[in-house]
Amino acid sequence: MRRNLAEVVPVITWPNGIELTEYRPELADAVHHLMLLGYQEGGGRVPALEVWQQRFETDPEYDPGLCFIAVDADGIVGVAQCWTSAYIKNLVVHPRAQGQGLGRALLLHAFKVFQQRHEGFVDLKVLEDNLRAQRLYESAGMRVVRREPVPT
Repeated sequence: MRRNLAEVVPVITWPNGIELTEYRPELADAVHHLMLLGYQEGGGRVPALEVWQQRFETDPEYDPGLCFIAVDADGIVGVAQCWTSAYIKNLVVHPRAQGQGLGRALLLHAFKVFQQRHEGFVDLKVLEDNLRAQRLYESAGMRVVRREPVPT
């Protein structure tokens, strides 16, 4: 899916008690745990911590300033992991924080940051059967631009 960044990005409303930070290696374990939790019912796979961290931190498109981490009083509740190519690699919200607008806030924040970096578009991939995520992305102005078969 794609979002044209020439279009106005809506005002971001963060849920109460949320603070935003960026990725640091000491957060790897907690971020990885949230990714595992987010994908446990399908929609993606997350390798073991050491493999995930090494791949993430050494990827040519890695920029810690593009990994947005939402934290509340009890810990990390959301992550938007983005690449320098204006691509959203992962967007995960902890089950206890779902339904509060956090996923939308993280998504819109990524749009704003990529606008500030003078990108024209931001892209992501979503599985066809992930209707909840598709509704979120469409409500934020994203549109389907290409369909690809999922490897089996």
